[in-house]
Amino acid sequence: MVKWRLIINEGDVYWNMAFDEAMLILRDRGEIPNTLRLYVFKPSAVTIGYFQRVVDAVDLDFLRENGIPFTRRITGGGSVYHDEAGEITYSVVASIDDISTDVMESYRIICGGIVYAAREFGLSAEFRPVNDVVIGGRKFSGSAQTRRRTALLQHGTFMYATDIDTLARCLRVPREKLAAHGVKSIYERVTTVSRELGRRVAREEAIRALVRGFEKALGVEFVEASPTTRELELAESLVGKYRSREWVFRR
Repeated sequence: MVKWRLIINEGDVYWNMAFDEAMLILRDRGEIPNTLRLYVFKPSAVTIGYFQRVVDAVDLDFLRENGIPFTRRITGGGSVYHDEAGEITYSVVASIDDISTDVMESYRIICGGIVYAAREFGLSAEFRPVNDVVIGGRKFSGSAQTRRRTALLQHGTFMYATDIDTLARCLRVPREKLAAHGVKSIYERVTTVSRELGRRVAREEAIRALVRGFEKALGVEFVEASPTTRELELAESLVGKYRSREWVFRR
């Protein structure tokens, strides 16, 4: 069976986004193997989609009053609240040829890892194009992707026990977007694995389910490893970008 690297780690919002970008750069150069990274934002934080205007995407006053850090991603999509105690973020960094040259098909393949992870808990989840995974029509995972010449980065959420009250306060979701899904509030739009199961899911359970889910979706076997020195160095050099006002408030 084909083997992929697995990295499990954590960091603050700036380092996490810098490390994802570093992996994409180095995979495009052929310097690292195909990788699944599972990670936690510590402390809880918000990421904003590359094409979003900050003031439209988040409640800046709430974030500042509560000391919740935030930055902009290199991927598109909407703003995301990453709960340190209730959400695992995944990143798939791989050769485009090893996934699919078709963007929509690559979303379906990779998001299959989330679908299978939910099934590990006995839940029936489904992929909803372009980039959501839902249970009973309610979203518990969203993903976003960007590509270089030969490699892609897709990262996304697995909300196993996210505090939805805090999420709702952090993010600004246009009424039109909610209406398009037939709901009036975030509370009707999103869910968590814990909420669906009626019990609190532990982080370790979520990680195990994700590893198994992505192995099934990608048809690979994971070998856990540590980041390379080159990855760590490149990520560290990119952290300043994600902390900079020029990057965060470019839109």
